[in-house]
Amino acid sequence: MTTLRRAASVPGTRILGLGSAQPEQVVTNDDLSKTMDTNDTWIRERVGIVERRFAGEKDTVVSMAVEAGAKAIADAGLSPSDLDTVIVANCTTKSPIPNAAAQVAELLGIKAAGGFDLNAACAGFCYGLGVASDLVLSGSSKRTLVIGSEKLTDIVDPTDRSTAIIFADAAGAAVVGPSDEPRIGPVAWGTAGDLVEMIGMTERQHIYQEGQSVFRWATTKIAPIALKALDLAGLTPADVDVLVPHQANLRIVEAIAKKLRKEGAREDMVVADDIVYSGNTSSASIPMAMDHLRAAGKIHSGDVALLVGFGAGLSYAGQVVVCP
Repeated sequence: MTTLRRAASVPGTRILGLGSAQPEQVVTNDDLSKTMDTNDTWIRERVGIVERRFAGEKDTVVSMAVEAGAKAIADAGLSPSDLDTVIVANCTTKSPIPNAAAQVAELLGIKAAGGFDLNAACAGFCYGLGVASDLVLSGSSKRTLVIGSEKLTDIVDPTDRSTAIIFADAAGAAVVGPSDEPRIGPVAWGTAGDLVEMIGMTERQHIYQEGQSVFRWATTKIAPIALKALDLAGLTPADVDVLVPHQANLRIVEAIAKKLRKEGAREDMVVADDIVYSGNTSSASIPMAMDHLRAAGKIHSGDVALLVGFGAGLSYAGQVVVCP
């Protein structure tokens, strides 16, 4: 029997650097009230959003990914030649080919990179982070750039207040590389395909969601996924310094945090609330929230972060990471 040589493996992986990018245009709740039947109080009470960013004509999934990716590479103290793989998690590119990853790699100067897009909607970054970690662990990649980038305004009906008040545009990125010990935990992921109709696209290619059904599902099913991720990492809720759930809705974020505290998470656990000033940016929300928390001095290198994403599919994924 022929024996194949295995690629070199490493003891563990870690996030080496973070970066994020947002368009310049700030859109407030009052701005939206000029084009639809809504107001600032109504939006704040239901989803917790104060403002969000909308892309301009020149902003694309690729351009925002390049900006966030470049920042993450610089934050890691690396150059593009130090990376060999690019993963772009997204669900909003206008065309499935060419993929965003190949374009991003070329624009960043990562030559001959392995590159592919990944679509797990709002869970995309956590899926991508899990894949990136496994690529490095197996020896298939030395260092991987994983980016969540979305231009949701391309698929939102601007007159539909159930979606137009929520979604926004942005990118968030992380560089994953080898570590002397595990600093990215195993991914706890899955799908609820029987609920696929809760979030989807209309015939006119606009996103829709059954808001109340998604809310009930997320507030009951996501905390157990977060607890599973902790168990896979050999930790307990008390070990968590920062909780970074997908920024779908502030009420969902707060409900997940409340359930984790009932299971032993500390009262001083930092809870990401980037939704307030960034809106729901799908696969970009988790890495961008981490980057913003760090910039604000609310989390620090070495903190234990619990990440959990969830969205259309219905797809979900979570893992524990140590902050870079």
